Amino acid sequence: MEPLTWTGSLSALNPIFLLAWAVLGIAVVAQIVLGFFSMDAEMQGDALAAKRSPVDYAAISVKASFAVIVLLILIYMIGGILMTSYDAKGIIGTISTRLLPVWIALAITFAASITFKRRLGLYGKMFDSTVGMIGYAIVMFWVFTAIFGAMDLIVTHDPLAQVSGMKNKVPGTPTPEGDGLFPYYLLGGDNLARDVFSRVVKGAWEVVKIAPFATLFAFMVGITLGLPAAYYGGKLDTFLSFLANLILAFPVILLFYLLVTPEIVATGIPVYMAAVLFIFPIVFLVILINSRYFTQPDKNRTYLVITVVVGLWLYMGIAWNMDPLGIIDFPPNLLVVFVSVVFVNSPTVFRIVRGIALDIKTRDYVAAGQTRGEGPWYIMLWEILPNARGPLIVDFCLRIGYTTILLGTLGFFGLGLSPESPDWGSTINDGRKLLSIFPHPALAPALALMSLVLGLNLLADGLREESLRD
Repeated sequence: MEPLTWTGSLSALNPIFLLAWAVLGIAVVAQIVLGFFSMDAEMQGDALAAKRSPVDYAAISVKASFAVIVLLILIYMIGGILMTSYDAKGIIGTISTRLLPVWIALAITFAASITFKRRLGLYGKMFDSTVGMIGYAIVMFWVFTAIFGAMDLIVTHDPLAQVSGMKNKVPGTPTPEGDGLFPYYLLGGDNLARDVFSRVVKGAWEVVKIAPFATLFAFMVGITLGLPAAYYGGKLDTFLSFLANLILAFPVILLFYLLVTPEIVATGIPVYMAAVLFIFPIVFLVILINSRYFTQPDKNRTYLVITVVVGLWLYMGIAWNMDPLGIIDFPPNLLVVFVSVVFVNSPTVFRIVRGIALDIKTRDYVAAGQTRGEGPWYIMLWEILPNARGPLIVDFCLRIGYTTILLGTLGFFGLGLSPESPDWGSTINDGRKLLSIFPHPALAPALALMSLVLGLNLLADGLREESLRD
């Protein structure tokens, strides 16, 4: 078989695609350069009388060329899905076809969200922001890719399998015939003859299953400690703030690096840290439920029993690897990374929550709650916390991005996850060894990591924009 081309039978559009990129590059440079002259002219009072200046034409060129690029990419992708043979689809079309479950899930998610956005609070308002929608689309693309990839609906090969003769092969290289394999390595092979496309897809699952949940745990720790520190003040605030500042005094990367080194892991410190940190979600939920339903004893008791039983079951399985039902399997190396993320992020979350709570606790509705005789934890969790949700949601999205970068950094240094893990950091590290000769093994996971972090930042910007209007 012949190697696949990038665009298959749609290659006639390639000159237009390349021309659009050239125009975009020239227009961006022109817009930047002309912007300086325009600023100088305005400062000197020599503003042009014409309705449109050269800067305006450069901006129009940027928008037009970018629109053409997006349109052509859509044509490549949709055309590839509609075509039947791999040669006609090309690499882009074949990848787009493999990702068909992701496109369907995205379409359903956006259609349902936009239809009912007025009933969905801040989440629904996000769809009024173009930036927020773009960021959300990128994030959900990787979330659905991770989920369907974990179900083996997208991957073309075993991400750990080594196929003879496929070492460092370029994208679109056909695999040996007669082995029952997918006929192509869509994004080429790495230095161990593994499929880069499958490793990037599986690597998305490694990020999705760690970053959001570890960040959520960190927020529960930070909220549980930050609210009482701000509300009560005094010695409690001084003590907790000192601990947070002590941890934050260390450089984040260095602290993260130390926590996952084999020497520290061998001492058992991460397990003891997990035992302390992972109890906070149970404490948080118990206080949350009890402060809300303490006037309804039957309902309160039921919710508390369910929370404690399920929470302790998860706690024993995750922190101590002692699940009595044998359902939870939390590998030790994954626990180390999870604990490190929670420990590093918790002090920052604590300071953010404390700062917001110090401001909100002076509001009139907090004083009204105190006058009604509401308990301190009810005021903290049901009066102060809901009114701090905007900044906290924005920070949550940004912090997932920071965590993603940290996970990639650890994987790049070969720490944390197992050596054969297809996480993006490890894949980039494997590919960098021959980067000047074969850039594709490192380029694909690097672009995946960059796009996910970009999507999270855009999503945070959109949420910030809408929360300020709230």
